[in-house]
Amino acid sequence: MTSVTDDLRLAADFAPATYDDWRRLVDGVLKGAPFEKLVGRTYDGLGIEPIYRRAQDTTPIAGRAQAAPWRIMQRIDHPDASAANAQALHDLENGATGLELEFAGGPGARGFGIVDANRETLARVFDGVIFDAGIAIALNPVLGRGNAGTNLADLVEAGGFDPAKVDIHFNYQALTTMAARGAAAAPWPEMERPFAKVVGDLMDRGFKGPFVLADGRAVHDAGGSEAQELAFALAVAIAYLRMLEAGGITLETARAALSFRLIADADQFLTMAKFRALRLLWARIEQACDLAPKPIFVAAQTAWRMLTQRDPYVNMLRATIATFSAGLGGADAVTVLPHTLALGLPDAFARRVARNTQLVLLEESNLAKVSDPAAGSGGIESLTLALCERAWSLFQEIEQAGGVFASLEQNLIQRKVAATRSLREANNARRKEALTGASEFPNLHEAHIAVLDARPTALASDDEAGIKFDELPPIRLAEPFERLRDRSDQILKDRGARSKIFLANLGTPADFTARAAFAKSFFETGGIEAIDFFPEVSLPSPLPSGERSAPKASGEAALAAHRNASPAPSPSAPERPRPMGEVKAMEEVKDFAALIAAFKASGADLACLCSSEKVYAVQAASAAKALQAAGTKHIYLAGRPGEQEAALRGAGVDDFIFAGGDALATLQDAYRLVEQT
Repeated sequence: MTSVTDDLRLAADFAPATYDDWRRLVDGVLKGAPFEKLVGRTYDGLGIEPIYRRAQDTTPIAGRAQAAPWRIMQRIDHPDASAANAQALHDLENGATGLELEFAGGPGARGFGIVDANRETLARVFDGVIFDAGIAIALNPVLGRGNAGTNLADLVEAGGFDPAKVDIHFNYQALTTMAARGAAAAPWPEMERPFAKVVGDLMDRGFKGPFVLADGRAVHDAGGSEAQELAFALAVAIAYLRMLEAGGITLETARAALSFRLIADADQFLTMAKFRALRLLWARIEQACDLAPKPIFVAAQTAWRMLTQRDPYVNMLRATIATFSAGLGGADAVTVLPHTLALGLPDAFARRVARNTQLVLLEESNLAKVSDPAAGSGGIESLTLALCERAWSLFQEIEQAGGVFASLEQNLIQRKVAATRSLREANNARRKEALTGASEFPNLHEAHIAVLDARPTALASDDEAGIKFDELPPIRLAEPFERLRDRSDQILKDRGARSKIFLANLGTPADFTARAAFAKSFFETGGIEAIDFFPEVSLPSPLPSGERSAPKASGEAALAAHRNASPAPSPSAPERPRPMGEVKAMEEVKDFAALIAAFKASGADLACLCSSEKVYAVQAASAAKALQAAGTKHIYLAGRPGEQEAALRGAGVDDFIFAGGDALATLQDAYRLVEQT
């Protein structure tokens, strides 16, 4: 049965639109400005056009099995083995299809983690877990802190499970751990043979792996770009491939022993393109090795660096976008970091949200039902290929330097990541890439967020490092602003009130509301409480000239009113009511008594003028002088200085705050000013 709407051609009455037609319209709006103004740039320097044509002659990139869901991995990181076991069983009973173990001292432990990897501890963690029940186990062994892989293999065999029927990702990741630590116990060539033997022994025992993990997490955690993360993961994978081949394992078998991990963040299109690009890049390497390309296993983890301590519920939204992007990008498994992880060890609620984020996207949104949905999308296809080219170039640099370990020794990788991190931090300081709740739209009165009462795991320092180089330290982008908020909280605790800034709003609400809202968000991002001042203003009447709001007269009363109508007002008479939309010319306000009284009552040491350019032109200088005379330590003005800068500074304005300015430096300086005695 068909409907009459089936044959509707909604665009039939419109002329076909072309890219050239669109460009002509855009050029008219730009009014001579270069089109490049509309092109965005990634941290790899890749251009992102405002619009793309549909990609031609594309095919889906081979990855996850068609319509197969990705694995819902749940992080197990409680230092107490019994508590970790309770968490694992609860997660598996409530939708998780795999467990990812983090051990204390590992790059991804975030201060916690299972305290050790000995067999007794693992037996307690996995008590009651049925290894061959279709669940996945992903280890994150810590270099130099016990052999978690071998110990778990012993436990599986002791339980009577067939190694070939269990899904264990042993995930040895020595090179990534060295990169994160900035140290190695010995040169990599001396470590290759023992590592290859460990993998070979597990293979001989019947485990199917994968056994080694080419992990880009260290680069992403340290602030690196997408291409840098891809290049590092490729270089690590090649090093492991060579290691296994040197250990007597054929290339065909060695590549099956490999898996990858990339980080998914809140940039939807870049994340999708990155996961797609990895598969294309690895296929190119397989071809160079005379191997027919096969789909690789790619795990995803949501980004540590995007998590915030302040307003952590927004982390749920970030994690949702990241999971969405990784899933559509073809990830085979996804681990969602709980939204409170930056605050401490997540409680049951945070773990449930992390688990259910994936369940909703899979079971209700059915995201896995379409294989590579980005195929043919002009924007994502273009970004995927551009990432491939840039990552391949960086990968070649690493190889020319002697491989990933030699590049780490020469600090080649670290310098490139550090340069990207510096640029990222500069943009963060200027709030060009806002983190809601941390660097934008803060809530000074947010409620306390619960985490488990567990102390970070303290481990003895590793003094066995024979080789040292620059580390790849993990960062969280919100940390600089969070330190200011912590400073504000301490002031509140010590003095009973936060540092304050008085928002000296001038003119009508239509004049000052936008910039007052900007200033409030700007200063409270650093924990400086904004105190609003609302000037009393006489607004023009919205009624037409001569019309009164009293009820209309009728009959004889109306006739009498008409006969006794008042003559036209004389020049000396009070001003007539103005028609709607008619605005009186701006006049300079001579008396700021109400503003100054409100400032003195606020308890603030700082003040910020907020209004429109029109009001600033006639009131800002006088208001600044009045505030300065009242004892204000520092006066800001919301808006760019423009042509009035010299006059405003001469009247007492010390600084200007505006979008794109260095908010972090301004806030740090504000605390210095407030704390001066």
